[in-house]
Amino acid sequence: MRADRSALAALAFAAFMFGITFVVIKDAVAGFPPLAFVAWRFLLGGVALAILAFPGRSDLWKDGTIGGVLLAIGFGFQTVGLTTTGASNSALITGLYVVFTPLLVALLAKRAPKPLVTIGAMVAFIGIALLTATDGLRLEAGDTYTLGCAVFFAAHVTFLSRAAHRHAVVPFAAVQLLVTAVLAGGASLILEGPTFPPREVWPALLLTGIGVSALAFLLQIWAQTIVEASRAAIVFSLEPVFGVASAAILLGERLSVRGWVGAALVLAAINVVLTKGEDPRTLEAELVSPPV
Repeated sequence: MRADRSALAALAFAAFMFGITFVVIKDAVAGFPPLAFVAWRFLLGGVALAILAFPGRSDLWKDGTIGGVLLAIGFGFQTVGLTTTGASNSALITGLYVVFTPLLVALLAKRAPKPLVTIGAMVAFIGIALLTATDGLRLEAGDTYTLGCAVFFAAHVTFLSRAAHRHAVVPFAAVQLLVTAVLAGGASLILEGPTFPPREVWPALLLTGIGVSALAFLLQIWAQTIVEASRAAIVFSLEPVFGVASAAILLGERLSVRGWVGAALVLAAINVVLTKGEDPRTLEAELVSPPV
């Protein structure tokens, strides 16, 4: 019982760390190119994990490269989106990958999704419309980028549900983070030009790269050796809640009444899918995905 409580507390702390990254990144990319931030962040996290467990097998690198490509696109969309949308919106929209994942799994399997997943998706889209739409149903550019991020994170989890069981978690995550760093770095050189992080950006890089992508991720992995996937996933649904709360406290972001209704619908949809709609293998894959 004590071990269960410790594991659940560890998962809640990890979800908190993942949640506050939206605020930290939004502040950092206000004065630093977003793709360069992604590259440096995941270079630090990837190196830290590779030191702990060096990824040497060729098949691990093959699967890790595919996962890294999906992550690089997803994190690129997310970080670019944070330059023009609020941290609250980013946290909530990113969390929609939980809803998109079973839809994508069903599409690839050429079968209809579970009824509750379909209902969850409909509720989520209504929530997003209330949360983000300005004129009619037009999304702001940053919200649109973040929606793309959620789609690619769903594709990443879907891929992991088929590949992750073949590899040890830590070196597999290290490869994905390193591939993300290389791809984001290349895109940054082409689109943003060469840049080195100034002194004021390093705290955000260290927190998100080592504190979150490495240390909190390892804490999550340890907790999952004690707590089953379904309970862990429910705890991780707190991530967007922490994102919204930290945005309100640290950045002064406030949702309108319509926004709060939309946020509540998004969180309800995420929890419905987590508790009733996803199969165990997909949940396991979701929980070994490098943290968002």
